[in-house]
Amino acid sequence: MTSLTAGQKKFVLHWGELGTRWGLNRTVAQIHALLYLSPKPLAADEITSLLGVARSNVSNSIRELQGWGVVRVVHVMGDRRDHFDAIHDVWEMFSIIVDERKKREIDPTLAVLRECVAETDDKETRKRIKDLLSFFEEMSSLYDEFRKMPGGALRQVLKIRGQLKKFFGSAG
Repeated sequence: MTSLTAGQKKFVLHWGELGTRWGLNRTVAQIHALLYLSPKPLAADEITSLLGVARSNVSNSIRELQGWGVVRVVHVMGDRRDHFDAIHDVWEMFSIIVDERKKREIDPTLAVLRECVAETDDKETRKRIKDLLSFFEEMSSLYDEFRKMPGGALRQVLKIRGQLKKFFGSAG
């Protein structure tokens, strides 16, 4: 990949914007998009050149993506440099990202809500926090059940969602 097509540029820029809305650094998200689109693993200097960002920024961003588990180091025969490749399976990538978000955001929120319930004396405040805690616990439990299902289970659920709407009735 020596340059980006107009469509690739648009995707990389949009993924960067989307990443900022999710609380990620724009460059981290853009590098992820670039590696996702790339037909072959890329070296850090290639990423730097394609995106026009500082080499140090690429290094830090790659480390963050590796921490998320969506980018890995690949070695290329005859080249001493590290090359980087993104997970290309959309379902696997989605699962990893959701797992990480749950671990980094939902699990700590559950802990804080439990502490708030234990530390709150006001009856109405406690009730509201308990309601929120109950919701988070139920959704977390549902997510854990989905994650324990075989790989294609969520895809199967999505395929039957129309049947579920008929069974439960359409809300709109």
